[in-house]
Amino acid sequence: LHVISKRYTQRIERHNLNLRQHLARLGRKSLSFSKSVELHDKVIGHYLNIKHYQ
Repeated sequence: LHVISKRYTQRIERHNLNLRQHLARLGRKSLSFSKSVELHDKVIGHYLNIKHYQ
């Protein structure tokens, strides 16, 4: 079933924005970065756990 509406578009765009913001550390280092590999792994793992159990 394919539904087109502003409400669903906003939900998808909000999800995409959240994903980009929380995983910014995977992009340019000057914008957001992890000081250690351990911290990087913990932050990414924490974000994925939150999204998986919502």
